[in-house]
Amino acid sequence: MLLGIDVSTTASKALLLDQHGKVQAMASAPHALSTPNPLWSEQDPEAWWVATCSAIGQVLSDPVVTASDIVGVGLTGQMHGLVLLDDNEEVIRPAILWNDQRASAQCEAIRSHVGLDALVRISGNDAFPGFTAPKLLWVRDHEPECFDRIAHVLLPKDYIRLRLTGAFATDRAGAGGTLLLDLDKRTWSKTLLEALNLPNNWFPPTHEGTEITGHITGPASRATGLPAGVPVIAGGGDQAAQAVGVGAVSSSTHALTIGTSGVVFASCEKPTTDPKGSMHAFPHAVPGLWHVMGVMLSAAGSLQWFREKLAPDVSFDALLEEAAQVPIGCDGLTFLPYLSGERTPHADPNARGAFIGLTLAHGRGHMIRAVMEGVSFGLLDNQRLLADCGIPKPMSMRVSGGAIKSPFWGQMLADVLGTTLEPVQTTEGAALGAAMLAGLGVGIWQSVGEATGQVVRTGSPIVADLQTADRYAGAHERFKTLYPALRDA
Repeated sequence: MLLGIDVSTTASKALLLDQHGKVQAMASAPHALSTPNPLWSEQDPEAWWVATCSAIGQVLSDPVVTASDIVGVGLTGQMHGLVLLDDNEEVIRPAILWNDQRASAQCEAIRSHVGLDALVRISGNDAFPGFTAPKLLWVRDHEPECFDRIAHVLLPKDYIRLRLTGAFATDRAGAGGTLLLDLDKRTWSKTLLEALNLPNNWFPPTHEGTEITGHITGPASRATGLPAGVPVIAGGGDQAAQAVGVGAVSSSTHALTIGTSGVVFASCEKPTTDPKGSMHAFPHAVPGLWHVMGVMLSAAGSLQWFREKLAPDVSFDALLEEAAQVPIGCDGLTFLPYLSGERTPHADPNARGAFIGLTLAHGRGHMIRAVMEGVSFGLLDNQRLLADCGIPKPMSMRVSGGAIKSPFWGQMLADVLGTTLEPVQTTEGAALGAAMLAGLGVGIWQSVGEATGQVVRTGSPIVADLQTADRYAGAHERFKTLYPALRDA
C-alpha cells in the first residue's frame, strides 16, 4: 500500500492506496486558522503535525489495513506557506499561509529590485502577496528579531517531511510557488536570491516529485504508527499533486478544481509563461513537465459565504433549486467573486466582492445564481488567460471539487467554459496524487501514464451546450467591465 498525506489549509488528510489502484482508507484531522489582523492568515506548524499523526492513526486503525504493507509515503499540501526554523530546528513564528495578503509592499519591492521582465523570465511569475518570497521580506521588514534567527525556510508539507524523516527537502513543483525557483533549471535561482539578499543555505535541496527524500525515522514511527525505514517521496504542491490524482499529466488533458478556491490547470512539455506574469507557471510534480494555472481565491467559497451569512438554515440543494428557476444572466444582476481579493487574472489583494444591478424585482434565487455565474465567469477569464499564452483550449477537462456534485452547477460550468467536463470520482485528489507519486517513486508503476490509467476513474461527461454558451456571452461581457470600473472604489 501507498500512503498519501495532504497538509491542506483546513485539515491534514491521509489516504491509503493499494497496488491495484483502489483507495482502501481515508481520514482527516482539522487544524484551526488564525487571522490576528485584517488580511493575515496563519497556522501553528505543530498543529499540522498533531493532525497528521491523528489522520495516519485513523487510517492505520482500519481493519483492512496492515501498517507493514505500506511501502511508500507521498507528500502534498497547501502551497506558498512560510515556515521559519532556527538552528535548533524550532519554529520561530506561526506559519504565514498562501491566502495571507499582507505583503503587497514587498511585492513592489521585489519588482523594483529584480525588474518585472527578469522576474517573469526567471521564475515564470509576477510577485503575488501569497507567494513565499514576499512574506519572507515582510518578516525582514516588520519582525527583524525573527528574521535574524532564521536558519531554515520550509513549505508546510516540508515541515511534515522534516518531522517524518529528519531531512530538509522540497519538491520542485512546490518550490516554484516561492518565487525563488529558476523555472527552466528547476532549482533555486542564484540571481533572485542574491537580488533579494537571501542566503542560499536557508533553502532545502529540491527534488523531482517521484524522488525519495528520506525515510521514516524511529521517533516518527512511534508518533504515527508507520514502520521505520519506509521511503518518503518528494510529492508536489497541492495543485500539481491534484493534477496527478485526476490524470492531468499531459498537454492534452487540463484540470478544473472547484473548491474554496478555483483553479484552471494545464500541463506543458516546456516552460510556458505570460510576459506580464498574469498567470502562474511552475514545474509539474511529474518529471519533465511544467504547468500553468489560473487561480481565483473565492470559487465555491463564494457560495459557502452566501449560505453561511444569508441563508444558514437552508440546504445547499434548496438554494440551488431557487437559482435554477432564474434565467441566464439573472435579469441583469451580476456578482463579482472577489471576497478574498484576487490572484488571477487580477493580481489585486484589495479587490472586493460586489452585487451589481440589484432592483426590487430581484430575490434570493437571483442572488444565488449570480454568485454561481460570477464564479463561472471568473474561471472563464482564467481559461482565456491560458489561451492568450498559447495554451490550446482542451476538448475536455478533468473536474473535481465539491461544486461538481451539483448537476446544475456542473452544467453551468460546462456551458460557460464551452468545454466537456469529465468529473473525477475522488474527493481527495491531492492526497491520491501524492500516493501515486509515491508509487512511482518506489516502482509500483513504471510511468505516470500507467499509474493514472490504473487509478483514475471518471464519471459521465458533462457536455457543453453551445447554444446555451452563447446565451451566457452577454452576461460575461457585462461581468468583464465591472472590475476595471470599480477597482478604484
